[in-house]
Amino acid sequence: MNEMKLWYATEAQDWSQGLPIGNGRLGAVIYGGSRQETWRLSEVTFWSGQTEEIASEDNELGDLSAMRELFFAGDFKQGEDQAKRLLQPKKQNFGTNLPMCHLILQTEHEGTHYQRELQLDNAILHTSYESKGSRYHRETFASHADHVIVSRLWSELAGGISFTLSVEGLTDRFGIQTVHGDTIAIDGQAAETMHSNGECGVCCQGLFKVVAQGGTVAIDGSQIVVTCADEACIYVAVNTDYRKTDEQWLQDSKQQVESAIALGYPQLKANHLADYQQLYGRVNLDLGHSEASTLPTDERVRLFRANKVDDPQLYALFYQYGRYLMIAGSRADSPLPLNLQGIWNDGEANRMQWSCDYHLDINTQMNYFPTEVSHLAECHLPLVSYIEQLAIAGKRTAKQFYACEGWAAHVFSNAWGFTAPGWETSWGLNVTGGLWIAAQLREHYEYNLNRTFLAERAYPVLKDAAAFFLDYMTVHPTYGWLVTGPSNSPENSFYIGDHEHQLSMGATLDQVLVRDLFVFCLEAAELLEVDGDLQKRLEQAIAMLPPLQIGKRGQLQEWLEDYAEAQPDHRHLSHLVSLYPGDQITIQGTPELSEAARTTLENRMTRAELEDVEFTVAAFAASFSRLHDGENAVKHLTHLIGELCFDNLLTYSKPGIAGAEKQIFVVDGNFGGTAAIADMLLQSRIGDIQLLPALPQAWSTGKVSGLRAKGNIEVDLVWQDGELVEATIQAFSPGNVQLQYRNHVKSLVLQAGAVFKLNGVLQ
Repeated sequence: MNEMKLWYATEAQDWSQGLPIGNGRLGAVIYGGSRQETWRLSEVTFWSGQTEEIASEDNELGDLSAMRELFFAGDFKQGEDQAKRLLQPKKQNFGTNLPMCHLILQTEHEGTHYQRELQLDNAILHTSYESKGSRYHRETFASHADHVIVSRLWSELAGGISFTLSVEGLTDRFGIQTVHGDTIAIDGQAAETMHSNGECGVCCQGLFKVVAQGGTVAIDGSQIVVTCADEACIYVAVNTDYRKTDEQWLQDSKQQVESAIALGYPQLKANHLADYQQLYGRVNLDLGHSEASTLPTDERVRLFRANKVDDPQLYALFYQYGRYLMIAGSRADSPLPLNLQGIWNDGEANRMQWSCDYHLDINTQMNYFPTEVSHLAECHLPLVSYIEQLAIAGKRTAKQFYACEGWAAHVFSNAWGFTAPGWETSWGLNVTGGLWIAAQLREHYEYNLNRTFLAERAYPVLKDAAAFFLDYMTVHPTYGWLVTGPSNSPENSFYIGDHEHQLSMGATLDQVLVRDLFVFCLEAAELLEVDGDLQKRLEQAIAMLPPLQIGKRGQLQEWLEDYAEAQPDHRHLSHLVSLYPGDQITIQGTPELSEAARTTLENRMTRAELEDVEFTVAAFAASFSRLHDGENAVKHLTHLIGELCFDNLLTYSKPGIAGAEKQIFVVDGNFGGTAAIADMLLQSRIGDIQLLPALPQAWSTGKVSGLRAKGNIEVDLVWQDGELVEATIQAFSPGNVQLQYRNHVKSLVLQAGAVFKLNGVLQ
């Protein structure tokens, strides 16, 4: 039995029960049953809005200095008023990623013995049911290799396939026409009025074509009608004019459909499998088995919700599902990275003020946390390209708002490279949002040690980010530390006396990110033997950065001063980036700070009003993993799967969170949970690898192969009854590494191609 699949014995009543497929650009969530099946189609570039100049003051360094003096003098009210005047642009045509259309397939069948399943090892969705004595089948996949979504329908009965196919647009500007007796053509525009003016947005064009064996295919009004076919295939291709400079894109869908039909379904499927499996097959995970492993996926989730969690393989399924979603949603040639909803849009976030966009205060970062350790480095590349574009757009923002060199971006961005502060300083003035997302370049390099990537892509972007902060930061008049500000700790606030404030100087998140940036740029410049003057400036600046501090309640301070938290149950844990995914706090290197981080987590956990959010719960799991506390880590993973997942295992934000009116799908919980599971099994820094650092009792026996460690290393592990049995370390670059498993330590000298097999005491 293939355990790595989502399967159900009932029809999918709505989107939250549907199953997602994708080819890195075009995505669909498929739901329904025997009588009607609906594909909700989205495309990653189908954005409203447009590129435009941000209207604001052109600030001078003197404006920034005068504002800072107010904060240093304790006049936070006046300082925040000045920030609103100088650093709070008005909302313009920011836009949002929109769902595109529905494909609706209808039959006259009353099906029984219904089953649908999404096999993760082949990325194929299969639906079957019985009707009038025959078994009917639908097999659907999204081909990255051939740029189409294709579905094959067949039955055991000759001439048994009859259905109608129609398309329903989901934007106000959407056209549908039938052509050639077997095809529906669409054209439309991503226009809406909440995040833009209703006039601007990306245009789309697509084809939906049916090819049948036997029977007839005809047009009836706006529908395609298939009657008494032996089998039929549906081919879907959609393209947009995003970043296109000529009209060739209008021909792309036609060419893609024609090429797919010429290949034929068997070859399309073979191409799809070869393309997908070379990524998915790199990692295998077995966390143990129980009787619950044989149940339908929705029943397993409900057992977790009831705290009946004797199902260790459900964690493995959730992990591999995260890897599946990454491959389906973000490929090396994807034109944009995963947004708030990946490439699967239920339409709900579009109705919210927070939009379906790129949140740079944790959400987009978390989307890509699992890529490197889970052996999907190629899937990271769309984000790399996006960051490079942000760095270009952010140069104007650095000049316009701060009169500084380099580049900056803030709390969120869009398909158009938005880098300005948000239109409300309480949440929009996170000055390190761009730096935080750019840290993913460092992650990509540290896992792969590609010197060309470092020299040509990572270092230039991060060097320019360092140029901004060297120019932007100022010396604190009391402490002599080099600090950022005014800025915020994303979306959180604090009290001074009876007054609540959001902005301050030197928020902990900023200082952690800047320290990592300066240290990495210094090390990279030394390695590449470039920028001697910059190296000296970085050395001097690093020496002046503030340390991490422990507050009077034993917690890790979130701000430079030990302010009282206005929302101690807040969903963001931004200052704990120092623990995860960063490593400025480690169990062995900084034990006191580790305890302070634990206190922060426990203070949040014990709050009855804690905002129960998918990304927060994933962050809890990963943070406890870094504290080598597997039991608390798995507790939060259990909560994530049981309480914050739809039946289709996609994670959601609860009603009331940040204004959400209902449960809204947000994909970061899937990727954050995936990353946390990997982290519990393997943690690494350059030169240091921890094996099974946070193994919970629930996963007492298992094995994993193909995980990646920093330093261009691959790791396989086998354990039994909570004890390591065997570790295999394969090196792809030369270097030195120290392995640790509990109290056992082993130093290895690595050469490319070397393989080390070690036992439970690392011998």
